[in-house]
Amino acid sequence: MPGNKGMTIIVKKATQLLCGLIALFGLYIITHGHLTPGGSFAGGTIIAGAFILLVLAFGDDVRHLRNTKEDSSKLENIAILLFLMLAVAALFFTPFVFFRNFFSTGAPGDLVSAGMIPLANIFVGMEVAAALFTIFLAFVILKEEDQ
Repeated sequence: MPGNKGMTIIVKKATQLLCGLIALFGLYIITHGHLTPGGSFAGGTIIAGAFILLVLAFGDDVRHLRNTKEDSSKLENIAILLFLMLAVAALFFTPFVFFRNFFSTGAPGDLVSAGMIPLANIFVGMEVAAALFTIFLAFVILKEEDQ
């Protein structure tokens, strides 16, 4: 099956310029989720959008997309595992309390002011980005296999 060769050179260059900024904005939303509106789900969605834009602009063959789908699925599983490990770790510091904030908190309004909530935001953002990207890749692979 021939792969999709992507879009025009103008779209590819614009994508190269914008995807890094879009992903950086998603990281900003995730890391500042405890201080501003937004958070892990919104930031993960933005990051997934950056990767989806890359696939749409540059295209790819189905074989490579299958490998990418497997990798993004593994990243999704790792993010869920890290989130659960963070939640279970609280049991060792505060007996019988699951997902209790056991990190020290800084001054209110600072970036490091919510204990382990920013870490939880990062893990959930990773999971959301990987899950949405995996779903997109599954749809693309399914469409390519039907042709």
